[in-house]
Amino acid sequence: RSVFVAPEGKPWVEVLPPDAGLPMVEHDLRDRPDAEAALLDLCHEEARTPFDLARGPLIRGRLIRMPDEEHVFLLTQHHIVSDGWSMGVLVRELRQLYRAFEAGQDDPLPPLAIQYPDYAAWQRQWLSGERLQKQAQYWRDTLSGAPARLVLPTDHARPAQQSFAGASVPIVIDADLTRGLKRLSRQHGTTLFMTVLAAWAAVLSRLSGQDDLVIGVPSANRGRREIEELIGFFVNTLALRLDLSGEPSVSQLLEQTRRTALAAQEHQDLPFEQVVEIVQPPRALDHTPLFQVMLAWQNNAVGSFDLAGLS
Repeated sequence: RSVFVAPEGKPWVEVLPPDAGLPMVEHDLRDRPDAEAALLDLCHEEARTPFDLARGPLIRGRLIRMPDEEHVFLLTQHHIVSDGWSMGVLVRELRQLYRAFEAGQDDPLPPLAIQYPDYAAWQRQWLSGERLQKQAQYWRDTLSGAPARLVLPTDHARPAQQSFAGASVPIVIDADLTRGLKRLSRQHGTTLFMTVLAAWAAVLSRLSGQDDLVIGVPSANRGRREIEELIGFFVNTLALRLDLSGEPSVSQLLEQTRRTALAAQEHQDLPFEQVVEIVQPPRALDHTPLFQVMLAWQNNAVGSFDLAGLS
């Protein structure tokens, strides 16, 4: 129910009344011979439709009626009020609510012990004084002198200003390779994430010809049990710097990656925007500061979404 306004250029959060409801648009494609194509168009339209951060709400739904008694429900949230972990929480709660209401029962969700403003207040209080200085010094030392850009070979010159346009190339890692990566991880005392990160760094080093790399890694930042069931933007981004000079062996690279990842996790509480302010890397409109590549390790499966009376 939050909206974000900026009177006189100063950002501020306002909370909408609890009865604001969920904006819902319905589409009936039951008589359309091109229903599947029309559905795809609606999905693309939904993905392209912006949110008004100052007016809200920052969540909306679409219910699309298809032929043969099929329905498609689209639920879209802005990232400023949600993250990947939150989507799993939201799906679980929707499932519980639907089952209860379908059976004529009351709201089954327990009252929240804390809410996001409580977390924000705790974070400001906890991340202060000596603790703040320690985390700031870690990132200052770690990222001092890091390369401003990762220069990858491209078909076209980098534009003077980022357009933020992009695409995806899906790749599936087969079961045999996955088992091999897990076995390698066990042998060297690393997690599967650390092993994949080391491999990604080796590939980037080979492609760029650089041996000093900074890779961004999102962190769920849900270290307190009280916030595990909250919906909100908790994720933070860590800048992991790896040194591949001297052609390290696989064992050496994995050990360095393990140490780097663990140290970053120990200092993960400082928000990324503050890290940028502390390090003060060279800034330009054609690239993001500190790093231009990321490894997002998604481990927040939403599970099945089975609902009573629906298949």
